[in-house]
Amino acid sequence: MQEPELTGRLALVTGAGQGIGEAVARTLVERGARVAAVDRSAGGVKALEAELGPAALTAHPADVTDASAVQALVERVERENGPLDILVNVAGVLRTSPVVDLTDDDWAQTFAVNTTGVFHTSRAAARRMAERRSGCIVTVGSNAAGVPRTGMAAYAASKAAATMFTKCLGLELGRTGVRCNVVSPGSTDTAMQRELWQDAEAPLRVLDGDPASYRVGIPLGRIAEPADVAEAVAFLVSDRARHITMHDLYVDGGATLRA
Repeated sequence: MQEPELTGRLALVTGAGQGIGEAVARTLVERGARVAAVDRSAGGVKALEAELGPAALTAHPADVTDASAVQALVERVERENGPLDILVNVAGVLRTSPVVDLTDDDWAQTFAVNTTGVFHTSRAAARRMAERRSGCIVTVGSNAAGVPRTGMAAYAASKAAATMFTKCLGLELGRTGVRCNVVSPGSTDTAMQRELWQDAEAPLRVLDGDPASYRVGIPLGRIAEPADVAEAVAFLVSDRARHITMHDLYVDGGATLRA
């Protein structure tokens, strides 16, 4: 029988304690990778380690906003497990507010995790990958990075910055063979998404659109599951995508009309 396509590869996944990050970690393990699961909250990643076993996945509680902690984390993961082949940046936060009511802390914390955290992990991994002339980095962005959204200026701006950062990194690393891509989900059934739903009709407004907030619906007529996003990530980190870099793959059911 053919081995799973990621057998023998080591991946580091941030935000792996829940939602899309957890789905990515599970999917990569299913494809044969060993996963270092990172999250600021220890509970989720430790539960994953207990379920999947430390031979497949190890829990690493860490805060991606802390540059020295990230550096130490990557060093430890490579020291204990070998060369890092894959980095998936999923850790993110969402603070919604009209711009005129947005606090300095909301803005700073959003960028600290969604943008600076991506910089910290990508820089630490890229230094090693470039030297070995092998590896791939995927940043989970958002379709909000390409289409304005009311009440989501900080989130959208932070994801747009992380997207362009990842593309620039891919350009710089191209000659080394290290690939850098972005997966941009739309509305996905996660705890973060459900925090936006204020009543029972909210999911229908996501599907059908909401003129009051200048939002179109989802042409495919369904809200994504975390596994849908994880499958896109798994493709981009595999050899099937060996000639793809600096790409932004939208996984949003057509919600942005690819604007």
